[in-house]
Amino acid sequence: MDAVISIKGLEKTYASGLKALKPVDLDIARGEIFALLGPNGAGKTTMISIICGIVRPSAGTVTVDGFDIGRDYRQTRRRIGLVPQELHTDSFETVWATVSFSRGLFGYAPNPAHIEKVLRDLSLWDKRKAKIMELSGGMKRRVMIAKALSHEPEILFLDEPTAGVDVELRRDMWELVRRLRQSGVTIILTTHYIEEAEEMADRVGVINKGELILVEEKNELMKKLGKKELTLELAEPLAAVPAELGDWALTLAGDGHQLTYSYDGQAERTGIPSLLSRMRDLGIAFKDLQTRQSSLEDIFVSLVHEERSAA
Repeated sequence: MDAVISIKGLEKTYASGLKALKPVDLDIARGEIFALLGPNGAGKTTMISIICGIVRPSAGTVTVDGFDIGRDYRQTRRRIGLVPQELHTDSFETVWATVSFSRGLFGYAPNPAHIEKVLRDLSLWDKRKAKIMELSGGMKRRVMIAKALSHEPEILFLDEPTAGVDVELRRDMWELVRRLRQSGVTIILTTHYIEEAEEMADRVGVINKGELILVEEKNELMKKLGKKELTLELAEPLAAVPAELGDWALTLAGDGHQLTYSYDGQAERTGIPSLLSRMRDLGIAFKDLQTRQSSLEDIFVSLVHEERSAA
């Protein structure tokens, strides 16, 4: 893997004694979309802040495109764009001025054509002369994204970027993320909207209590941990699951009208046909059937619950 970010033994303990990050090892591939999931206080923002040079680590190393975040601060920071959770910008500046100023902070020459493109992509062009204080919360969020993209970063961090924003902005943002990814930009996002990670991410990391408990390709994670269920709506209720169907570990619900079979990918090819055939032999008819697969949210909740129980 061509790692654009490499994290080794990263730790953070605050002066209060709070251990926000336990030793973390993680490589993020160039050009991927990596989703970092975890409950509030899990350490997501701390880890992002360290990589972006905002918070000093207690131990460990982080390199960005081969440059150390401590020794080569300017080199690493120029490669990174950050959209933080909080809205921080000068209320009395215009949209154009604040986005242009952000580009200058990284030592880049003015590029009005690039700033215009960013503002148009984020539906901010009509607001370019408006002061920040005149904008709605959703528009201010768009400005934060524009500032992060002003210096054409190779890596973009999105820390809870769609929390509390309208559906239109969320849709525009994910369309922009897709275009950035196609151009080679690496995207790292944290989100509470797990369906967004499920749709967008290539890989998923789950962090809880400062510990990275899992890193997995999203599709592999869904295959390994995503349970599938077949629910049959029976024509006539059953008082109990017949002993002849014991091989399928079925459950009965809905006053005997619903028969549910939990299975994996292998059973999908073999178990279901044999189950339906056996039911037909026993004269058990059904009126309808439906299938369901665990979502990424189901998997996330299960992993965090297991990790808490083990602790």
